[in-house]
Amino acid sequence: MTMTRRRGHTGWTAAALSALLVLPAVPALAQPGQPALPQAYASGPIAWRACADADFKGMQCGSVRVPVDWSRPASGSLSLAVVRRPADDTAHQQGTLLLNDGAGGSSIEQLRLAMRAELPHFAEDMTQKFDLVAVDPRGVGHSTPIVCGEEPKPAGISHFPQDRAAFDALVAHNRAFAEDCLRRNGPLVSHVDLTSTARDFEAVRTGLGEQRLNWYGIHYSTLLGRTYAALFPGRLRTMLLDTALDDTTSPLERTVREAASAETAFNRFAAWCAASTDCALHGKDAAAEYDALVARADREPVRTGSTAHRPLTGEDIREATQDFLTLTYPTWPELARAIVKASQEGDASLFTHDPDDTLDPVQVPACLDDARPVRDFDGLSRLRAELARVSPHLGGAVRSYKALAGCLGWPVPAAPVKAGAPVAGAPPALVLQSTHQALAPYEAGPALAAQLPGSVVLAREGDDYSMFLVSKCARKAANLYLTTLALPAPGTTCTI
Repeated sequence: MTMTRRRGHTGWTAAALSALLVLPAVPALAQPGQPALPQAYASGPIAWRACADADFKGMQCGSVRVPVDWSRPASGSLSLAVVRRPADDTAHQQGTLLLNDGAGGSSIEQLRLAMRAELPHFAEDMTQKFDLVAVDPRGVGHSTPIVCGEEPKPAGISHFPQDRAAFDALVAHNRAFAEDCLRRNGPLVSHVDLTSTARDFEAVRTGLGEQRLNWYGIHYSTLLGRTYAALFPGRLRTMLLDTALDDTTSPLERTVREAASAETAFNRFAAWCAASTDCALHGKDAAAEYDALVARADREPVRTGSTAHRPLTGEDIREATQDFLTLTYPTWPELARAIVKASQEGDASLFTHDPDDTLDPVQVPACLDDARPVRDFDGLSRLRAELARVSPHLGGAVRSYKALAGCLGWPVPAAPVKAGAPVAGAPPALVLQSTHQALAPYEAGPALAAQLPGSVVLAREGDDYSMFLVSKCARKAANLYLTTLALPAPGTTCTI
């Protein structure tokens, strides 16, 4: 299978587009003993063939067909793209490890980036003893994609409306965006939710011929793994969860916590700029430079140097900032260069670049998976005031807020998965959580671990996610867990 990219508009960040999905209710979680798969979709073996893509040389490509609507399997199907990298040490192979990216992310593109970063040269047991399998979720990337014709937030629309007229324009646009997506993609838009996606992975498991799988999930896929474990008890041997999210609290509380975490990350970025000559803003007050740029762009949008992308407002710049804060290298230096280029050259083009090249941002399932507590201008204004208090630089322009604002006006109420209760049949998980992460507060790690009995949170002192790639300590603990099921002592913190 030749791998081709299906990307959204250049520069859209994953949750800035807020989401695509809402309509019929999410299927209820399966109870023990309930048939896992409708008989019509008992998967046969995956027909593998050599991948044609040069980045996947020596790997196998295939696909799995699953129903669009698991409650009505005969009503239509879609294709899931799968790439498998066989274990290097086949004599001591210990199973299959599923790679899962964040919300709206292509796991296949994540594997591509990992291979370009020479993952097998430092991954040790992960690549030596496990087949790595990347599956693009429904609606994303190389699987049957959702493609919409409208911009999620075109010029003149604000996620931070200052008056009722601007609020009404946002709601009307969101409704029109949803209707356009439905016209173009049909019922798939209504079924890109946690539960449907988790059921897809059971079809993948049967297609692989594995009794149990090993799960590596980042960000949103930590919740996906928990949902899969609840639906299919005993089907996971291990769960390696990187940068966990907490969906046990209210959406408003989660948004405020995420905004505070991103603001802390921004302040740490500014402190790094003051200390490091690697920062293009070294010798200046990075936070003041950023604030001045945002204020100027709100008065007069900054051009992007290309007719392919409209000039950026201060809101656009703030919405693009969070994803630059997730890795101290290379994205902190990239953020500094973006601020300098926009401030000194009047060119905001670097803020249109998505630092994560694995995202298909229009696929974010926030409108289906998250409750929507804000319904009117007054409620949104109260939330904005609280976000401004905890996040004076970014103003609360984080993924969860952008999703919340982008879901206003969707035609059918959300039906989120119930969370919080212990998941019977799930293995004890290893949760990797940075102490300072722009995407999730540290406290989200223990909150998710509490739902998976016996799990341990391994803290990593620092600001990065994708910790298997950036932390030797986290990598060693992860490989020990994957191969022996041994977990670190509770309270352990990695400093490298």
